[in-house]
Amino acid sequence: MITLAVSAETVYVDLPFLERVRRLSERGLKVEIWDWSRHLEDLDALAASDAEVVSMTGYLRGNLTDDDGIAEFLATAEESLRIAEKLDCPRLNVHGTGLDDKGLPVRPVEVVTGKMWAKAALTLEKLAALGEREGRVFTLENLNLAVDHPGTPFARAEDTLALVSAVDSPGLRLNLDLYHAQIGEGNLIELCRAALPWIGEIQVADVPGRCEPGTGEINYPAVAAALREMGFDGTVALEAFAKDDPDAAVDAFVAAFN
Repeated sequence: MITLAVSAETVYVDLPFLERVRRLSERGLKVEIWDWSRHLEDLDALAASDAEVVSMTGYLRGNLTDDDGIAEFLATAEESLRIAEKLDCPRLNVHGTGLDDKGLPVRPVEVVTGKMWAKAALTLEKLAALGEREGRVFTLENLNLAVDHPGTPFARAEDTLALVSAVDSPGLRLNLDLYHAQIGEGNLIELCRAALPWIGEIQVADVPGRCEPGTGEINYPAVAAALREMGFDGTVALEAFAKDDPDAAVDAFVAAFN
């Protein structure tokens, strides 16, 4: 059985954060959040609620490739692990570099060198060791460069797969985002098949527009059927904005994957 989750950052956005979480939980869905530091005043109530938080941001600042950035990346990963313990959240999401509040890299990179690849792999080995130590899993998410995250290093799904498979640790897995992959690479079913041994979770939204399944070009029922045929039994999360009504958006997601 595929477990379904929805990001509380992208649906019911007109409601207070905890009310979004409550609505998703009442529908029997798991919940995902982004930067936990934006919700400090709600963390105690979230931890005490019936909601099951299954993914959250796993760092606040830093990057994978330069010494100061690596130190900041790992230090804020340690902070995030403490919050994950409080929320009993199993997965902590990271990217190839620190992103600003618009999703753009704090330090854009045009060319990723061989030295940067080696540094990134070593940093992710250290991150994976933190995850193993705490019984949590860090997930490295692929992003798209063409629309949402230009200048982000290690953004393509082939990049994140190369890094995660090279580290090959249970403390580090892929957050395979099919919205980003469709924009950057396509061939989603075969991408899932190739990445399957290293997938920690899958995130979805339709293209174009980053709204719920059925609003764009991706045949998500076919993707869901292929995932079941592959034996995938992990989490699929809706990280999409409602095109119109948020209840209808959640309904469309559940229908696509059930």
